[in-house]
Amino acid sequence: MAKRQPRLDRTTPRGPDDVAGTGLNLSDQSVTTWPDVVGQRAAAQGEELLYRFLIDGEQEQACMTYGQLDRRARAVGALLQEVGVAGERALLLYPAGLEFIAALFGCMYSGVIAVPTFPPNSVRHVRALERVAAIVTDARPGIVLTTSGIRAIVEAAVKDRVAVDHILTTDGLDDALADRWDRPELTGETVACLQYTSGSTASPKGVVLSHANLLHNSAIIQDGFGHSADSRGVIWVPPYHDMGLIGGVLQPLYVGFPVTLMSPTAFLQRPIRWLEAVTRYGGTTSGGPNFAYELCVDKTTDAQRTGLDLSTWTVAFNGAEVVHHETLEKFARAFETCGFRRRAFYSCYGLAEATLMVSGCDLSSEPVRIDVDPSGLESHRVVTRFSPREGSARTLASSGRPREGQAVRIVDPQTCRPCPPDAIGELWVAGHSVALGYWGNEQETAQAFNGRLVDSEEGPYLRTGDLGFLHGGELFVTGRLKDLLVIHGANHYPQDIERTVQESHEGLAPGRGAVFSVDVDQQEQLVIVQEVARTHRRANADTILAGIREAVSKHHELMPHAVVLAGPGQVPMTSSGKVQRRECRGMFLAGIDDPIACWTQDQIHAQAPDEQNATPTTSDVSDASDPAGVACIEKWLVARLSAAIGIPGDQIDPNEPFARYGLDSISAVEIAMDTMSQFAVELGPRIFWDYPSPSALARHVGELRGSSDPPVDTLTQQANG
Repeated sequence: MAKRQPRLDRTTPRGPDDVAGTGLNLSDQSVTTWPDVVGQRAAAQGEELLYRFLIDGEQEQACMTYGQLDRRARAVGALLQEVGVAGERALLLYPAGLEFIAALFGCMYSGVIAVPTFPPNSVRHVRALERVAAIVTDARPGIVLTTSGIRAIVEAAVKDRVAVDHILTTDGLDDALADRWDRPELTGETVACLQYTSGSTASPKGVVLSHANLLHNSAIIQDGFGHSADSRGVIWVPPYHDMGLIGGVLQPLYVGFPVTLMSPTAFLQRPIRWLEAVTRYGGTTSGGPNFAYELCVDKTTDAQRTGLDLSTWTVAFNGAEVVHHETLEKFARAFETCGFRRRAFYSCYGLAEATLMVSGCDLSSEPVRIDVDPSGLESHRVVTRFSPREGSARTLASSGRPREGQAVRIVDPQTCRPCPPDAIGELWVAGHSVALGYWGNEQETAQAFNGRLVDSEEGPYLRTGDLGFLHGGELFVTGRLKDLLVIHGANHYPQDIERTVQESHEGLAPGRGAVFSVDVDQQEQLVIVQEVARTHRRANADTILAGIREAVSKHHELMPHAVVLAGPGQVPMTSSGKVQRRECRGMFLAGIDDPIACWTQDQIHAQAPDEQNATPTTSDVSDASDPAGVACIEKWLVARLSAAIGIPGDQIDPNEPFARYGLDSISAVEIAMDTMSQFAVELGPRIFWDYPSPSALARHVGELRGSSDPPVDTLTQQANG
């Protein structure tokens, strides 16, 4: 049975007649849904370019005009109408490209609720498969839409999970089907899509967004970013989540300007592709989380930067994490010779439950910064007048002012009373962009979307779980009340990682581990503290530590900064048996007394020889240029892996999976990119699942280079499952 849409005692979000400055004809209130927006844009700008997609971040694969989007969406919509799934959920599993966009609007054209999510690259892509399975279980889609190229993988992902009546491919659909489309009865209150919160494999929540929610937030973004028909977008952020979907796909259509899109994999493989696209297409608006700006600084050379022209870039937005002013400074210094201007930085705050944007800074100036006493932050107080010791002040960057139509209150999360001006509290948000709730989850909806101030009963507010304060009208986000971890811009729930850790070895005590994050060089890093069961205190600690790193890499694509094996009773727990993550974090920072064993990146790097920590080049492997030298390729891969994770090469077994060494997703992409450059081969995005060890990958690379060495059967079987 399909889950019912959650209902709240909430004022209906405003329709688009309340939104001005869009360039659309709203005077007759004829534009209330996204098909209305597309229809008017197609009528007025039918032949103009809307979407351009760069297949590898460099070459144009496809383009789409407003008229083509309208016709393609009507064709997909007609197909869904003929199948008879109006009102159902449609799971959208598409590789990066324009087919996803056509399917998204095709759902909107037929009254089907779109459920976008990231598709697995392979049947061995464990984390993606688990996430798809969890979303399928929660959303119970009546249909799955995909492309013929990955249909087999999609079928494997949903097989035995739920009874899906239809799995349809749309890439071969005849546009003539558009003529059979019938306009359905839609209103602003009609549910347009479910935006699943990222990261959790155990209990993902589908944020219910109406057409009016999406239209209202699109107007907020346009007003905040100063977008017009003269804007030019460049977006690499994935379209399966709020920033890429609403900011990268809907916003250009809403305002009426072209956008150049590329896959996040293309960006991660070679971050300069993002900046080259801004240069080539005269991008005016683009951005991403902190880590994206950090990657551009760390992974580009002075020589590469000489070819960039970033002078057209007027809105460089930074969101999805707490904004680090140090990140902005590093990027500005690195690219000021390319024409980049500091005042282009646009700090903002938002979340999926508020559709996307809540606050944003002033376009005419750089983000506001203030110095505060760091000791005050620990006690949730804002102290701006103090006499700091050398280097003790902490600089915070503002996330701008709450946008019109979005009210923000700072509330004590325990008492539900407004905080005094100098206190840090939970951010509560109210406005017409606030979503309708979580799909089919009345309890979570009531907890998150029905916050009311205890004395006045003012509300309802969205309780964001984020901590911060208002100072001079500016919003400063300082952290998270909830235990959600944000690492490299992706959300991870600690209970999911804790369960993975405890299932990695029989000697680890169930329910007696804590996962949290620490700040390392302005980057959030993962720390694991896990108790060993009394019966396994004498077990091989190195084996347990390696198993933990492998499991976390395989299931969550993360590399821990530190893993600590604690003795029985060392992990702090509440009287009711719940792990106290904050207390455990404090113990770790202070130094855990007498742990059984620990593994840290810093210690390994300090112990490893300098030559094994350097990024290997051809000269590091005497005969790496030999096109038939599989053994030399393997040696190079081991050296490259050693440099990435800080483990001496003689401690790496080339027959063991990459995941065994705790390789995270960004490091994996970097190694793949370096391998392609070093050996002049092309490797696909699922390479580490198809060829999971240095030995297996070396043989594959050798074959691509015309190696005469025959493949070993066991390795071929391992690679192919």
